[in-house]
Amino acid sequence: MLNNKNDKDKNNKFDDNKFKYIIYYAIAVTLVVFLINDYVVNNQVKHIKYTEFNTMVQENQIKEVQIASDKIIIYPKEGTKDEGKVLYTGKIAEDEELIERLKKANVPYDGVVVKQDSPIKSFIVNWVLPFLIFMALGRFMFSKIDKKMGSGVMSFGKNTAKIYAESETGVTFKDMAGQEEAKESLVEIVDFLHNPKKYSEIGAKLPKGALLVGPPGTGKTLLAKAVAGEAKVPFFSISGSGFVEMFVGMGAARVRDLFNQAQEKAPCIIFIDEIDAIGKSRDGNLGGNDEREQTLNQLLAEMDGFDSSKGVVILAATNRPEVLDKALLRPGRFDRRVIVDRPDLNGREEILKVHIKGVKMSEDVDLNAVARSTPGAVGADLANIINEAALRAVKNNRKEVIQEDLNEAVEVIIAGKEKRDRILSPKEKRAVAFHEVGHALVAALLTNTDPVHKITIVPRTMGALGYTMQLPTEEKYLITKEEMFDQICVMLGGRAAEEVVLNSISTGASNDIEKATATARSMVTIYGMTEKFDMMGLESTSNRYLDGRPVKNCSAETEAIIDEETLKIIKEAHKKAIDVLTENRELLDKITERLLEKETIMGDEFMAIIKGEEESAQEEE
Repeated sequence: MLNNKNDKDKNNKFDDNKFKYIIYYAIAVTLVVFLINDYVVNNQVKHIKYTEFNTMVQENQIKEVQIASDKIIIYPKEGTKDEGKVLYTGKIAEDEELIERLKKANVPYDGVVVKQDSPIKSFIVNWVLPFLIFMALGRFMFSKIDKKMGSGVMSFGKNTAKIYAESETGVTFKDMAGQEEAKESLVEIVDFLHNPKKYSEIGAKLPKGALLVGPPGTGKTLLAKAVAGEAKVPFFSISGSGFVEMFVGMGAARVRDLFNQAQEKAPCIIFIDEIDAIGKSRDGNLGGNDEREQTLNQLLAEMDGFDSSKGVVILAATNRPEVLDKALLRPGRFDRRVIVDRPDLNGREEILKVHIKGVKMSEDVDLNAVARSTPGAVGADLANIINEAALRAVKNNRKEVIQEDLNEAVEVIIAGKEKRDRILSPKEKRAVAFHEVGHALVAALLTNTDPVHKITIVPRTMGALGYTMQLPTEEKYLITKEEMFDQICVMLGGRAAEEVVLNSISTGASNDIEKATATARSMVTIYGMTEKFDMMGLESTSNRYLDGRPVKNCSAETEAIIDEETLKIIKEAHKKAIDVLTENRELLDKITERLLEKETIMGDEFMAIIKGEEESAQEEE
């Protein structure tokens, strides 16, 4: 009861502060309006000397004159320098001939009758009434913005979390596929929120927090919503950047307010997306005591302070766990780390089944083939592929999605749309064809490579003039040294074909060279696949779930030796690719001619040509 009373007092105090802000706003606007009015009036009214007034009478420049008790108001004629303004000058009692001069100049004149208003009425009309009008206007504006933003304009310390009611998340574990291990790790939390007594009777405590870690697009946010949907409890969702403000202390205030609201709604789930925005490590922070650090300290204090038996669970998501503060990851705060990794083959197929709900699909669609053609794809990629296939079906005036639409969608995601308006010269087209067939033929004739699925020389919007697609026959989790070496040979097969056939080289192999160099370097520095360095780790991977950029763990002298070893591997692979293509030169020419004729060759046709050539060679022998 005491906590509720304190919360009400805080809310009442906040409302009073908000009312004060509205009063200040009304006063400020009223003053500004009066200052603007005074400025405008001063620009329209001008004081002149009495001698100048006499000159204007003599020169017949006055349209009309009004004589007050203390001043003379003058309206100049059109065409004079002060046209459009109201002039005034002081009244001189000794000038008894003024009326005669005005009559002689034919200037109309009149007296000004001053109506005396009461001071109270004048004050109300000039000050109180405008103030009330602006105050009402300000209150109306703030109320409208409150509804749009979900919190008051002046409520900097209030949290901006989006609150979902029990049935509003609309997501359950049935909507999640390909993340069975992650779901199993979170089922216990759901069961605790449903049956807390079962755990409290034995003395077990609910984990305070679970950290969802994985690459972008794997469904971390969706998984958190599914937990709330399964538990049927309120769900507070906010991004880590939502705590960061330009005003000092506001982030910490928002954290306090978020946890206060969550404890009132308990049992419930708090989800903080991209927690690395406020949870970065404080090591090496020379500034110290900045806004982000205060917010992090408040979050740590709140996670220690609340009672987990009430059923408040904190879920957080990040793809940069290595930058988080150690204090945030210790037991008692985020007790569990749930890995939401890229799905395997079966996982990709299950995800595709989820995303085709509501999409009209042909009965002969093979989702397993799509799953096999997208190794490394995450849930967001697969959803995009289904959508692209549906768009292509509509474009071709079909009522349902067919396998061709899905295959083309995969290629659009990988290489971009076909760019048939890019016309290559016969010489360039021939060079591209030999280049792509070089890749494919080396892949087909070596032992430790994936089979070729498609060869094409149709340019794509992502810059490729052609490409060779290989599809693995099975999901692989380990790659041997021989397989990596043969991969490099395939990458260099395009350049090798140019050298063997055309006796020249082009810029088309730039991407192949980049990938081959990275693979060879990894063999040397990370996987310990050279005799020179044995199993010494010379690089480590940072940002594992993002770009996986390597970080050097060696001296400058060792780096030079690494370059030598990398070059040695590339040279060996390059020589092997040239030898394979030289030995099978007739096959290279035959497949290239077929590719130039058809522009696209599928894997079955490609392998049939190779087998036919091999059979004919055996018959000749």
